[in-house]
Amino acid sequence: MTHIWHPKRSHKRLDCHPFPHCIIRNFIQSDSFTENLQRELLDLNFHEKSNDLYKFNQSDDLKKRKEPHITGLRAALFGLFRSWLGEVLGVELEPTVDISCAKYQYTDVLLCHDDELEGRRVAFILYLVPPWERSDGGTLDLFSTDDHFQPHSVVKSLVPSWNTLVLFEVSPVSFHQVAEVLSEDKCRLSLSGWFHGPSLERPPRHIEPPFPRSPHLPRDETLLLEWLNPLYLDVDYQSQVQQEFEDSSEIQLKNFLKEEKFKEVSEALRSTDVQWTKQGPPNRRCYEVASLESFPQCVSACWELLCSEAFFLLLSNFTGLRLHYLSPSDEDEEEEKDQEDEEEREATGSSGDTPSANKNNKGPSTPVCVGELRRWAHGGYTLLHDGDASRAEYALDLLLPLSCPDWQTEFGGFTSYVANEEDEELLMVYPEENSLALVYRDKETLKFVKHINHRSSTLPFGDSCRRAVYDLSFVYYE
Repeated sequence: MTHIWHPKRSHKRLDCHPFPHCIIRNFIQSDSFTENLQRELLDLNFHEKSNDLYKFNQSDDLKKRKEPHITGLRAALFGLFRSWLGEVLGVELEPTVDISCAKYQYTDVLLCHDDELEGRRVAFILYLVPPWERSDGGTLDLFSTDDHFQPHSVVKSLVPSWNTLVLFEVSPVSFHQVAEVLSEDKCRLSLSGWFHGPSLERPPRHIEPPFPRSPHLPRDETLLLEWLNPLYLDVDYQSQVQQEFEDSSEIQLKNFLKEEKFKEVSEALRSTDVQWTKQGPPNRRCYEVASLESFPQCVSACWELLCSEAFFLLLSNFTGLRLHYLSPSDEDEEEEKDQEDEEEREATGSSGDTPSANKNNKGPSTPVCVGELRRWAHGGYTLLHDGDASRAEYALDLLLPLSCPDWQTEFGGFTSYVANEEDEELLMVYPEENSLALVYRDKETLKFVKHINHRSSTLPFGDSCRRAVYDLSFVYYE
């Protein structure tokens, strides 16, 4: 296997910032072998993979492929090279073969993650790319970490180059990403996988504090009359909305705000000095949130609308959820039935405990909400996280896009709902100006916002502020 790789004939560069990694250029000694390997890889069947974390094409597992050059490289990597690497690290690496091939093309991406999975000790990537520039995207970005071992910012970007092998130690701080490929005609072809061995000790996972929730503001229906399309204040239409919502647990209400109010808010967001703060960490989210104190007056009024008592009651009428004490509930119907049963027993002289007598007599909970005014641009996203499922609750999501003209589904930026531990998407909510989306989710349903890709940069706006997408995102709890 010395014609493939030899420890004394390759140039190795070691670095420990921001975490231990190694770059080996001209890894394969034979040019003809490398070119034939590339041809065999490009002839493989590839499958598109897309979820919250990534979008790219991947081959089947290469563990048992019979092509001569794939077989030769696999034997060298997990034979001689593995033995050498284990000696360098002072670690017993297992003979487990874990390798596949990936193709990243225009807008493909792999967002911030740490690669930690039981048994993974060293990650590797072998690049088989055409001449590649930083402006082509697709760099391997390495993140620094904060005091909580959470990723902070990209501090090193490695540009892919032909026949270069990159290694890094998998650890609680090995946060990295494959930046979005920006070239429209180049293919970022690579072989990647892991050498398995004893995992490094992991500190306790950092748990983010929950966002503070608030009960409704004492505002009456005057706000609704001032802001909302009159159609949605019609009681019969509200019943129709509720029927549709109860059938599917989601609905989109188009032209929700009065047109003049919607335009006023949209223009204020694009033309005023709102204070925006970038939200992280990058392994969870990347977007900006506006400071409540810097809201323009009309935006503050719109915010108050969504927090108001009158709006809580309207949401109850739209959804059948108990978000206001005046809204009927299943418990009310049960109590009425229990009362009728009790009166019947008294009339017949029978005795015994009623179901209502055995219920916990605690008072009704107070409906609350939490909200954000968000600004999205190219590169924005949210990711699912290991702790999301354990903290999931029954909730009503509200999304009101305030500025996203000519938005296309291929840009990303849609909200995707998925079942816990399942790949299949249950629902996708696409940004649509002045269309109020309501989605009720249970404890087994999670959500994320798909990465906004480079195609969104083609929107014909004059500057980056106008190219941004704004929305109001609220969550209501019964």
